[in-house]
Amino acid sequence: MDRILVSACLLGRPVRYNGSGKPLADPRLERWQAEGRLVPVCPELMGGLPVPRPAAEIAGGTGEDVLAGRAHVMTTTGEDVTAAFVAGARAALDLALRTGCRHALLVDRSPSCGSVQIYDGTFSARRIAGTGVTAALLVAHGIGVFGEADIDRLAEAVETEA
Repeated sequence: MDRILVSACLLGRPVRYNGSGKPLADPRLERWQAEGRLVPVCPELMGGLPVPRPAAEIAGGTGEDVLAGRAHVMTTTGEDVTAAFVAGARAALDLALRTGCRHALLVDRSPSCGSVQIYDGTFSARRIAGTGVTAALLVAHGIGVFGEADIDRLAEAVETEA
């Protein structure tokens, strides 16, 4: 049985920067959870950041650029939290590999988990195409990453492999 790494906030856990969850109401998610297929993760907490915490965005690129040392993750207060985001991404990858996750369902637009879009690093609510740090690391290691809007594609991938 394939296991799926999932952003804990999508399960309603209050782990987002502002102390909230972002529950995704979908019967497939509920079924996968009941089947024990979901492996909840919050890379930012795994990297040592607290809840709540200042909002953060990738400045100067995407998650791939952060992993390559070409960009940084900065908070609204000007703190460089790149090391925590990279550590969290590595911890999430380790968890995915240890638990046999071949897919991940991650919250989009996050500087950690964004899989289609992220914010542009200016804290102006402008979005750009790109991935967050964790999503980029998972993809680089062959794990299929899907945003919450792509749950249909994830379900198709999971059912095709079953």
